Amino acid sequence: MAKPGKTEKWAARGERLAAKLRENLRRRKEQARARQRLPGEEGDQVSPPQTAEGAGSPEFRRNPVRE
Repeated sequence: MAKPGKTEKWAARGERLAAKLRENLRRRKEQARARQRLPGEEGDQVSPPQTAEGAGSPEFRRNPVRE
């Protein structure tokens, strides 16, 4: 059986964690919106590696072939 104060302690912890998760989600959404608002910034985009099979197709092998 749980101690009398333990239940309240875990409930408070759960509420704190839920609040932090909501805050983190809001912050990440705002960052994503800010990135979308920037006009034509190419610094965030990463081009896929060029392979012999097809130019522009992504490399999914665990150990990519090095030329």
